[in-house]
Amino acid sequence: MDNNAANHGDDENMTNNEDDDSTKHARDNLLTLMDTFIQQILNIRKTLLGVSISALILAPIAIGLSVYLIRHPSFFAILEIENEFGSVLTVLLVSVIIISCIWLYAGIKQYRKIGSWSSRYNDYLNEKREINRKISSQFGME
Repeated sequence: MDNNAANHGDDENMTNNEDDDSTKHARDNLLTLMDTFIQQILNIRKTLLGVSISALILAPIAIGLSVYLIRHPSFFAILEIENEFGSVLTVLLVSVIIISCIWLYAGIKQYRKIGSWSSRYNDYLNEKREINRKISSQFGME
């Protein structure tokens, strides 16, 4: 009976070791998955930064051009000569101004959010490095 009990204890130890290994493997996979996810967010952030910068550049240009065309003396001459065309042109220019203002506002708002996200992400990376360094020094894994 003692032999069977010893074998049974070894089986439990092997099962516990396998559970520990599978738990560690799952934790490592989760950490790797989170790091990969954060890297993808960082790549998306770069794209959003490009979009917000283009909004900050192109929206004022569109607004300026539309205002210039509306204030130009020939604009009123076109309105008087071409009734339907003048009306459509007026609606289009006003639409460009409104949409560009919205786009400019969204670009500024997005740029600010990206900036704050960047600083928080850098804080996260620094904290992660510090924790890894502490763990490595504590367990002598340098």
